[in-house]
Amino acid sequence: MNRKMVTILLSGIGLLANGAFASENAIEKQVNLTRYKQDVSRLASDQFGGRGPLSEGETLTLNYLVKRFKEMGLKPGWGDSYLQPVPLAKITPEKGILLKVGALDFKNGTDFTVRSERMDKQINLEKSELVFVGYGINAPEYGWNDYQGLDVKGKTVIILVNDPGFATQNPRLFKGNAMTYYGRWTYKYEEAARQGAKAALIVHETKPAAYGWGVVENSNTGSKFTLVDDNNNQDKLAIMGWIQKNVAIQIFAKAGFDYNNQKQRAEKKDFRPVPLKMSASLTLNNTIEKAQSYNVLALLPGSQRANEMVVLQAHWDHLGTVIDDNGKQHIYNGAVDNASGVAGVLELAQIFKTQSNDKPFERSILFASFTAEETGLIGAQHFSLNSPVPSKELVAFLNIDGMNVNDEVSYILRYGEGVSTLETDLAAAAKAQGRKVKGDPRPENGLLYRSDHFALAQQGIPGLLFMSLGDTDPDYIAHKYHTDKDDYSPSWSLGGVKQDLGLIGDILAKLANNNDWPKWLEESDFKKRRAQDGR
Repeated sequence: MNRKMVTILLSGIGLLANGAFASENAIEKQVNLTRYKQDVSRLASDQFGGRGPLSEGETLTLNYLVKRFKEMGLKPGWGDSYLQPVPLAKITPEKGILLKVGALDFKNGTDFTVRSERMDKQINLEKSELVFVGYGINAPEYGWNDYQGLDVKGKTVIILVNDPGFATQNPRLFKGNAMTYYGRWTYKYEEAARQGAKAALIVHETKPAAYGWGVVENSNTGSKFTLVDDNNNQDKLAIMGWIQKNVAIQIFAKAGFDYNNQKQRAEKKDFRPVPLKMSASLTLNNTIEKAQSYNVLALLPGSQRANEMVVLQAHWDHLGTVIDDNGKQHIYNGAVDNASGVAGVLELAQIFKTQSNDKPFERSILFASFTAEETGLIGAQHFSLNSPVPSKELVAFLNIDGMNVNDEVSYILRYGEGVSTLETDLAAAAKAQGRKVKGDPRPENGLLYRSDHFALAQQGIPGLLFMSLGDTDPDYIAHKYHTDKDDYSPSWSLGGVKQDLGLIGDILAKLANNNDWPKWLEESDFKKRRAQDGR
């Protein structure tokens, strides 16, 4: 979006009366965009190969971040090291997998994707009975159970993406247009495993999924990473898959059902699972490498309550380098997602370290960058269970996942509403800049559950997500997100970066100097977990 377009847009969404933003805050004035450009361009360079975990790009990334934190004078955040080991497995499925459903054959990548997090080199799906389970939701608080009345043990379930609230746009059903966690693909696989299914195939539709098939294919056909438990992940779903909508239509038609009619049935509470009287077969061969990746942690110790810790984080990983079926190399540099966020953490770390030389912060601040976010929040999950201090001492978690690299805007996005008291901090920081808080323009996308802050929330830690990608540049999601076109551009104005780092820094500084413990507002598992810590 060029400056002229942005100017026109801003005039319609609320600048101050004099046509300008409020004066820069103390932190915003210290933002060094030259330094920021050096960081983001380096991290997003081809040399780093897309920053894939367990690749040469990881080594380069870790070395770069540790060097930068050392130069600032920050202390190691994991004992005497800046690196927190994250034990994981790299699982690479073979190409050319064929899915057979009755007499129908489907091609991997084009028609479907499958993967597994189990430590099994070969997984066979042999004539597994197909069952349509609607949205695959079991939610007693909503009086909803798509598995009611049928045992799916060992079977393959076909599941719709998102949740019934989005499908009907009924504000009284789930949360209406806003996606709940029940709409996320992660939940659907988790519930299918709890129900005893062997495989789950989620039907992809672009609007309810919030991204095109290309994102699904790019994210699921190459190597993926997972944490490994004591049971080699045998309690997880054996086969986690997606199918194209037209594949679902063909399967339903062959079974004697109309896909759209069944989809409409699934929008009602009285829905019951539908045996399709067909079976699915495939063989999934995996190459498994157990290895160790790393989170990067740098500490600014507090002067009075050093055991209480505020965390600012941006994941360092992206999708790495992929060779397609034609032998062409694609480097997924992830400049916006999320080299822009990592560079933001580095910039604020430098500013806060400099400020602390004159006046130390009362609480400790941890500047972090996690691994393997793109493959399921893995680094964040490991950190949430193995943080440097007990979870009850983690005050809040601020997560940057894609910055506004274009011009400044008159608003800041808020993900979720009535979730935690951190929303008050967000509103105050925005007001101080002469900006407004704008609700998530796409609540149906479920971004509240799609980045590293969610892993911390599951342990009861309140957090804020700062994500601008796709809002300040509408072309980004359509043509660059999770593709090899997410590259650094020297033409970025970075006005939004400077503005947002000032706002994030304002919130971070207040949390590091006050006695507040942010609270969950709505009843949730997050709130219950925080209560267990006595907060």
